[in-house]
Amino acid sequence: MTESGPIDVIKSADEPSAPPPVALAGVSKRFGATQALADVSLDLLPGEIHALVGENGAGKSTIVKVLAGIHQPDSGAVVLDGKAVLLHGPAHARSLGIAVVHQEPRLFPDLTVAENVFTGHAPKGRAGSINWREMRRAADEIFDSLSVRIDSGAIVRGLSMADQQLIEIAKALSVEARVLVLDEPTASLSAHEVERLFAIVRQTRDRGVAVLFVSHRLEEVFELCDRATVLRDGRHIVTAPTSQLTAPDLVRYMVGRSVSLFPRSAAKIGDVLLDVHGLTRVGAFRDISFSVRSGEIVGLAGLVGAGRTEVARVLFGLDRADAGEVTLHGRRVRFRSPSAALRAGIAYVPEDRHLDGLVAGFSIAENVTLPILPRLFPRLFTRSSREHSLAAGYVDRLRIRSTGTNELVDALSGGNQQKVVIAKWLATNPRVLILDEPTRGVDIGAKVEVHRIISELAASGLAIVLISSDLPEVLAMSDRIIVLHEGRVSAEIPRVEASEERVMFAATGQIAEDASSGE
Repeated sequence: MTESGPIDVIKSADEPSAPPPVALAGVSKRFGATQALADVSLDLLPGEIHALVGENGAGKSTIVKVLAGIHQPDSGAVVLDGKAVLLHGPAHARSLGIAVVHQEPRLFPDLTVAENVFTGHAPKGRAGSINWREMRRAADEIFDSLSVRIDSGAIVRGLSMADQQLIEIAKALSVEARVLVLDEPTASLSAHEVERLFAIVRQTRDRGVAVLFVSHRLEEVFELCDRATVLRDGRHIVTAPTSQLTAPDLVRYMVGRSVSLFPRSAAKIGDVLLDVHGLTRVGAFRDISFSVRSGEIVGLAGLVGAGRTEVARVLFGLDRADAGEVTLHGRRVRFRSPSAALRAGIAYVPEDRHLDGLVAGFSIAENVTLPILPRLFPRLFTRSSREHSLAAGYVDRLRIRSTGTNELVDALSGGNQQKVVIAKWLATNPRVLILDEPTRGVDIGAKVEVHRIISELAASGLAIVLISSDLPEVLAMSDRIIVLHEGRVSAEIPRVEASEERVMFAATGQIAEDASSGE
């Protein structure tokens, strides 16, 4: 299908004759000048996990909010059991059997797990007061049915993100939800936590619940979902069984053209720019050694908690090493601050762009030039024209979609925000660039763009350290892969010898154990 070609609709051969429990019928929604949804129809079937995918701005969040009762359609309707209804709010939606688990759990942190599960519908005693014992018992019963071990009397504050997601699912089951909407539920979870969540989502489906699963991660769509619907620019593009689709199909439908997920430009591998030997930070990692050459992308892989980010923080001067040495351009360095690392030619794109990468409320230009203000304006007298001119060059180079360099970063999509973070550190003219989860939480189109940028930067001679939990990304983009396990290097794998299986064996310590046992 070309970008201007016809819109395809593929229907399952098993479509039921009875109306689905929940459907959208010709729903449109506009916010000011933005047409968020345009005549979108979608049905959710009992006992099915239905994926909803698309780029940022495609309309996925608007659909979630329409189903949650947060937004009402301008035209069209939400249809329950064949009858159009007007949802007056989240409580009304829940009362009709529609439960939504948002990307960030919306729990009361100072209440217990059981109190959160039964908020608004707690079991009552004879005098009409809350039956606390029955509440605990009922919550425990739900978690037991999911094979989940959570103390229903525990305070929610301090629980892991994974446990909070499971509490949200328990809330849905406590009201006997017929439809469960999961909005990017795996964005903050480790691989093990994702596996546990998937098992519970499948159990929920097997109870006859219709599940809508919103995700940027295509591998999750094919692993978990029965059907998939693609949105683009607020319009329905295709609905099909996942068995009839491939990842390139989904990408083509999402962006309107065929693209390469992992574009690599030819890069000349040069001299060693960064050499790390025996680097140790007590309690975080120990005896880490690797090197990175100009034009080379070295991937740092490993499970959550393996020490990848901790190594990056030491290299950028955010934390101090207890032992070992770092050599940059053949000269031994020891940074006491990020400013010192920047002056030496190291830049770091952090894992959390909202917390560590951007200043909310600042414009694109203000964010891009922030690390280089002393160099750009040595007399501390800023000129907005110079600031905006420099930022505009990076907007063009990185293809940042915006209304101009005056636009606030808060108004940009996740992918364009990530490009601003990259631009901010490229403006420091680094020789070594550390990228920590550079495509986390961005849509597929933005992911392709970030991969293009990384490839071009390597081709220009930068030495790049790529930290990613996305194995296909690490395998496709890296020239070598350094695998960490529990704070130590468990394997160094050349690109031609790398596979998902080999990296995962090393990430779980099995290669290191085999080697130490002489096998």
